[in-house]
Amino acid sequence: MEIRSESKKIGFYYLLFTAGFLLFVYFLGLLEQTSGSGIWLGYVFLFVTIAIYASIGLISRTSDIGDYYVAGRKIPAIFNGMATAADWMSAATFIGLVGILFSSGYKGLAFIVGWTGGFCLVAMLIAPYIRKFGSYTIPDFLSIRYSQGKEGGSKAVRVVAVGATIICSFVYLVAQIQGVGLIVNRFIGVEFGVGVFFGLAGILVCSFLGGMRAVTWTQVAQYIIFMIALLLPLSMISYKKHNSIFPQASYGKVLEEIEFHEKDFEVTAEEKKVRDYYLKQSMLLDKKIKALPDSYFEGKKEAERKLQEARTSQIPLKELKALEKRFNEFPKDPGSAYELWQTQKKDAQLKSQTAIPSMDPSSSKGVGDSSLDQLNFVLLIFCLMFGTASLPHILTRYYTTTGVSATRYSVFWTLLFVALFYFSVPAMAAMVKLELFKNLVGISYADLPSWILNWRKLDPPVLSIIDINGDGFVQWAELSISPDMIILAAPEIMGLPYVISGLVAAGALAAALSTADGLLLTIANAISHDVYYHLVNKSASHQRRVTVAKIVLLGVALFAAYVTSLRPGDILFLVGAAFSLAASSFFAVLILAVFSKRINQWGAIAGMLTGFFVSGTYIALNYPFVSRITGVFGERWFGIDPIASGAFGIPASFIAAFVVSYLTKENPPVINRLVDYLREARSSV
Repeated sequence: MEIRSESKKIGFYYLLFTAGFLLFVYFLGLLEQTSGSGIWLGYVFLFVTIAIYASIGLISRTSDIGDYYVAGRKIPAIFNGMATAADWMSAATFIGLVGILFSSGYKGLAFIVGWTGGFCLVAMLIAPYIRKFGSYTIPDFLSIRYSQGKEGGSKAVRVVAVGATIICSFVYLVAQIQGVGLIVNRFIGVEFGVGVFFGLAGILVCSFLGGMRAVTWTQVAQYIIFMIALLLPLSMISYKKHNSIFPQASYGKVLEEIEFHEKDFEVTAEEKKVRDYYLKQSMLLDKKIKALPDSYFEGKKEAERKLQEARTSQIPLKELKALEKRFNEFPKDPGSAYELWQTQKKDAQLKSQTAIPSMDPSSSKGVGDSSLDQLNFVLLIFCLMFGTASLPHILTRYYTTTGVSATRYSVFWTLLFVALFYFSVPAMAAMVKLELFKNLVGISYADLPSWILNWRKLDPPVLSIIDINGDGFVQWAELSISPDMIILAAPEIMGLPYVISGLVAAGALAAALSTADGLLLTIANAISHDVYYHLVNKSASHQRRVTVAKIVLLGVALFAAYVTSLRPGDILFLVGAAFSLAASSFFAVLILAVFSKRINQWGAIAGMLTGFFVSGTYIALNYPFVSRITGVFGERWFGIDPIASGAFGIPASFIAAFVVSYLTKENPPVINRLVDYLREARSSV
């Protein structure tokens, strides 16, 4: 592929930026050696990186509608690939993927395989065709393709597509802002809710002034930062612990050691005692759940009695405060008790079992049926694949390339940049796990390392370690660690300078902000272009449409920050829900838009609504946050995990689209010609 002089010029600027950022990290390291580490390093990384993004956003500011919506369709393939990779590398990917590989081992590969395979679908089945069509948004493309020949497209299809775009993107956006809150909470010490609004400010400076143009060039810088934040610590850890600077090619020995320790934990007497304790706890919780609501009222009454007795007796103030905290944390109603006790029961069941072998893809150890686990593994892969190929904020990025052929090259570059990340995260997860096995398990509670004390202070809690068997030494089963903290804590666990912890936090922040920018812009553009312009004010000027987009962007950002402050749930679950919802709503209609002339307006509407309703209902019935609000608790269908709800929504969407289309009027000839045009191998667009 010929690289034009413009691309070379831009590449030179970003090469200088990379060198400058590395020098910045180096000088901070020297400063830490002379002045000592402290929370000031977190502040420096936070404010300097946000200042960089704000500067790029300010330089790229625009009021031109083409620049604001699709960056003027002038982005070279390699940089669009880098920006798309950054848009893709969300907080859940950067923070959560290392954690899921750490906690689940082989099962975590479902995320890597699914997400990577999704870009293959994008390259072959979707991206070139939507770029050839040349619209601004995914709802715009669908409304015209399924317009039945009406000028301006189908309003009904547009409304349904906009609704699904907003909901899918908003769920994903909340997960990103939650990741930002966790990062800021840990590294500059502010409360989680305040950290959320810090993140909001960082998001807005990237996207508010320049739209897609500013977001694109900011995302290129963010990709560089979070790859440095992964690769540099990874190489340092590997060299320090295993004498190799390329752990991606040499961590097989680490996996062998992990497997040895896991087998050893199965037979260790002290580990067995802890597992027996958790088995009894799970049985007790099961009895309490079956006895609801009576067990709730009895438990609350008992907690009140103990607190009252403590207040009238002469017990130490510390014990009294602990009882008051326990009483305040007692569930508010039977529905909340059901949710909490179910979660505690599941955790206790997991801890009562021997560790699931990291290297065994077909292990029957742990809770649940092995064949069902394998089914969930496969279904999750497909849901993530189809979700990747359906996410509006990812697909919109391919509107920004210079042409159809550039779009194909852009997907290739995206895959390359994403693969570089995916080759590295398993090595990080493996080395952190081995470090805990060798240098935490078995030590005295009196000698706990300082990083344990630092991470135990966080609210919401991400780390718990309790001497269950009372022997005074740490057992693996006594450690509860949130997967979301693994990569953020890795430098401290490995004894690296605190400046590296700040660098990793900056990388995680870049990953969260890059995705949040794309999501916010997707929601704002859908409302300003598809709702305001097409459905409300067709005569609106370009300037007015861009102004509306900026106002909507600000409003959505504030609302998302508020929802995130309510702590709606696990980051990885929210992301998985967004993928399943997107796949169930859009995958069928996007594929059929290009490869079927028979699917019409009513079939498209039925497909989107049916897929969204089926997937959304399954998630809602099995999601604790929703159950806590509604008081409705559902059962799993065929044992399928809620994160793979697309397993029901995707086929339902295809079936509904076909059935309704064949029961209603065929498309007019103009739509058939449009489909033929999209399928043509060559295009001048």
